[in-house]
Amino acid sequence: MVDSRTYVLKVVLCFATMGLTWGQDAGVADALKGLTGQIQELRRTVDAMREELASSQREANDLRRDLTELRAQVGLEKAAPEKLETMQDVGEKLDTLREEQTLLNAKSEEQNQTKISSGSKYRVRLSGMVLFNAFHTRGAVDSMDVPKSAAATTPGEGNGGLGASLRQSMLSVDVFGPVWKGAQTRGDLTFDFAGGFPATSDGLSSGLARLRTANLALDGKNTSVVAGQDAPFFSPLSPSSLVSTAYPPLSSSGNLWAWTPQVYVEHRHALPHQAQLTLQAGVLDALTGELPAGEYDRLPTAGERTRTPAYAARASWQRSVDDRSLAFGTGGYYSRQNWGFQRKVDAWAATADWNVPFGPWLTLSGEFYRGRSIGGLGGGANASVVFHGASTLASSAVLPLESAGGWSQLKFKPQEKLEFNLAFGEDTPFRFSVNRALTDPVVADSLVSRNANGFLNVIYKARSNLLFSVEYRRLWTSHFSSPQHAADHVGIGAGIIF
Repeated sequence: MVDSRTYVLKVVLCFATMGLTWGQDAGVADALKGLTGQIQELRRTVDAMREELASSQREANDLRRDLTELRAQVGLEKAAPEKLETMQDVGEKLDTLREEQTLLNAKSEEQNQTKISSGSKYRVRLSGMVLFNAFHTRGAVDSMDVPKSAAATTPGEGNGGLGASLRQSMLSVDVFGPVWKGAQTRGDLTFDFAGGFPATSDGLSSGLARLRTANLALDGKNTSVVAGQDAPFFSPLSPSSLVSTAYPPLSSSGNLWAWTPQVYVEHRHALPHQAQLTLQAGVLDALTGELPAGEYDRLPTAGERTRTPAYAARASWQRSVDDRSLAFGTGGYYSRQNWGFQRKVDAWAATADWNVPFGPWLTLSGEFYRGRSIGGLGGGANASVVFHGASTLASSAVLPLESAGGWSQLKFKPQEKLEFNLAFGEDTPFRFSVNRALTDPVVADSLVSRNANGFLNVIYKARSNLLFSVEYRRLWTSHFSSPQHAADHVGIGAGIIF
């Protein structure tokens, strides 16, 4: 670049010498002026060339740095293949989020076309699930589509059956109300079609609508007040099943589930390390599991005759672990019962529950209870009490039934869309609490039984709102003075959530 500059200067000086030789003053001045302009133009050209060279050098450095980073990334992937699996998991979660976003967008567009009208200005959401169940039983059970206990096979009857039903389909309504005194108001209502069968020729496929749960809640920042009908707040967990939704899985086999009218206060207190302490206390309708006195009229049961509610409380600790919950809880329940002729019973229960994750795929959950006269909570296939004699006679003693039970479930979830559940539950009455009733074997056999239930299922989420499941269940029921009865149940479930 310097040689070309020298060459140009020599040419310019040569032309200048020629001008001086000609001896014309005016020509010399013009030549010098032109020479100055050419030199300036030459300098601008050289500066531009230098800038272009520097820019090319910067681009080369950037390319060299990008190449080094790319090589490092390739080496990291070869050295740590488990990170590729993590990236695949992230990809699957992103796909799931995209599906859910697409579903939400579709729902939003549909609501823009046909919105649910409400009697108030506040938002109402209609949701639910259309659920198809096909089932096969071997042995005698109390209900072939949603069995809770096994029974003796009746002579002359078949040993099981095959059928299908949609009566476990559900409808839910959620209400999002105003803010009142600093608390957000909300409500929900859930129905299904498992309320019985009409006495008609098509009754088996015409399940009656039934109220399941309903709640009204005031939610503050750290405190909520809830009034409604739901599973007892001191027994909040249930196993996972798509085949048994009309009654929570392991009903009558260690799961205290009975949907009960209740009012309670919940206070949440934040703790260090993403932990939370929750305290709950309230009152419940003191149900005892007695059959209604009539189809339309409601008469007080033994717990309601005392004119006092049942009392309950629960404390739980919870902490987030890798986007999952580690939780432990304990609760207590007490009620008074009046079985007539001043035959009064103190009913009580102590409970414990847990949810423990083991690594990214496994979770162990469950509940345990020990109680007295708690047939109304749905944990066993028994009444709350038995009588030594006819219940209508003042001379017949009332015998509170004491029992212990619980359930546990191991969930294996290798993917967001796929889970396997293995669960077992059992309710066992204590023999000493009914020893006197054993003088009447008919009473003992009909009212007191040990009931156990175990199942294995797989639930597959094909889309965010499309579910499939296959489940095998084994039931064992035994009475004090008769052999154990066993039955098998295989169910297939297919549901679409809307």
